[in-house]
Amino acid sequence: VRSMGFKIETADHDDLFPTQNQTKHCYTRYCQYWRCANKMGEDAPECKKFFKAFHSLCPTDWTQKWDEQRENGSFAGPV
Repeated sequence: VRSMGFKIETADHDDLFPTQNQTKHCYTRYCQYWRCANKMGEDAPECKKFFKAFHSLCPTDWTQKWDEQRENGSFAGPV
């Protein structure tokens, strides 16, 4: 969908997360993005699909909190 010059997209369908509740999908993509970014750099093309997915699935409040936890070394996820 194009609106005012912007292309609006969301994460692609993933058979691993078939239900409407996308909480686990959000968390998984966030962790995958940071694992990828830590290995290849935040701007690596291989990481962009994870970035796009978690940005469209996760509430901003969650990702801000997780970012703070990562910076403090207290994030529980595998990044």
